[in-house]
Amino acid sequence: MQVNLNLFCSLVELKKHLFQPLKGETMELDRKLKMGMVGGGRDAFIGAVHRSAALMDGKVELIAGALSSDPEKAKASARDILISDERSYGSWQEMVDQESKLPEGERIDFVSIVTPNFMHFPIAKGFAEAGINVICDKPMTYTLQEAIDLAGIVNNSNVIFALTHNYTGYPMVKQARHMVRSGHLGDILKIVVEYPQGWLMTALEEEGQKQASWRTDPKRSGVSNCIGDIGSHCENLAHYITGLEITEMCADLKSILDRPLDNDGNILLHYEKEACGILYASQFSAGEENNLRIRIYGTKGALEWHQEEPNHLWFRTNEGPAQLYRRGNGYLCDAAQRATRLPAGHPEAFIEAFANVYANATDTIRAKILGQEPTELELDFPKVMDGVRGLAFIESAVASNQSDQKWYPMKTFR
Repeated sequence: MQVNLNLFCSLVELKKHLFQPLKGETMELDRKLKMGMVGGGRDAFIGAVHRSAALMDGKVELIAGALSSDPEKAKASARDILISDERSYGSWQEMVDQESKLPEGERIDFVSIVTPNFMHFPIAKGFAEAGINVICDKPMTYTLQEAIDLAGIVNNSNVIFALTHNYTGYPMVKQARHMVRSGHLGDILKIVVEYPQGWLMTALEEEGQKQASWRTDPKRSGVSNCIGDIGSHCENLAHYITGLEITEMCADLKSILDRPLDNDGNILLHYEKEACGILYASQFSAGEENNLRIRIYGTKGALEWHQEEPNHLWFRTNEGPAQLYRRGNGYLCDAAQRATRLPAGHPEAFIEAFANVYANATDTIRAKILGQEPTELELDFPKVMDGVRGLAFIESAVASNQSDQKWYPMKTFR
């Protein structure tokens, strides 16, 4: 039998990439971390995403859950994903109570919270006060005050808290951050970040569509729908890459179909260090899917990244042609390379970026269990203060829209 030697060598190299630890990882533990989940049962979109992301690298196992507020649905959802009846709980309160009684190594090492927004705070508070590490979907809480209170609880409880702003997990976003922080762009002058979607052009909530129903309901979503749901991603992405804080804003929010919450937002921003910005988020931009895009302009050059083409990063200057940076190449920074699983040319996208948030957070949890200090690369994930900043932004945008004041100050959150 003839063997194509070049093909064989390529397959060997691919296998090495697929099964090697994430670059920069030094921690060792003789078992998988044990994960629990609250929310994310049948008919929940984001729960399956979190599970796929958390389990991707083979170092976490999902062993417990309170997957629905309906106890029967919770049990059925647990059986769907092979959680035993003994570790399937009818409520998150029962889960906290029972898991906290188990010895370390048997109880869950962390909980993933994937419920609608209004439940994030009491659940995160309950697990953090029980000494169980928390990974929470965004926005972190229902209100800014809850976010501030949760930050205090986390800081006093010695738990690891991660927030799944998953766009920070993309390798080329990490490369953009490295280039900005390393001075490639010079002083930042302007940030343009946008996230148009078109899925709420019609009244899906009246048709029983679960994702639309809770997002458009103030009792479950909070003071904002669009800005809270996707505008918060824009704010987080801009801050993650540049490190700049918003100082004031002028927001114009809009809704259609007589909805009580916004479906669209156009916000002018002032950042510290005299930078300015434009943030546009929409759920009624016809034909758009998840077209998150950011452009950052500095005194030396500019960067551009598109979420729907996540493996590319453009760098431009006035002195020469545009440069295209591509994921998976050796010229990228350490954080980008650590966040890469496949060789260049094999696309990675949303699930892998989500998995990178989980990988860094769980490596930090692993270090805590071992009594070791996590590395700077392992600590590269959104934390509780990113969640507080996000709620300050959401509430400031809503207040700015309601005010006649041209420039509305960013709410204090520290």
